[in-house]
Amino acid sequence: MLGAPRTALPRLPAEPLPTVEPARRLRVPTGAVSRHLRVLHTTGLVTRARDGRRVLHRGSPLGERLARQGGV
Repeated sequence: MLGAPRTALPRLPAEPLPTVEPARRLRVPTGAVSRHLRVLHTTGLVTRARDGRRVLHRGSPLGERLARQGGV
């Protein structure tokens, strides 16, 4: 996982966000963000929860710790 948008995802604000919001903030396609978030979730760097029809994503404690240390 290299590249500015991918490394920026775990550094987004800590509040839960639907997939479309990081895509808007990073100016990348929603589908690309969705794929990256899926990988980050699989590796334990992002958590997700359903809110009705939306899936909300936020950095996991591990992801936030790595982002603070510059490891992501």
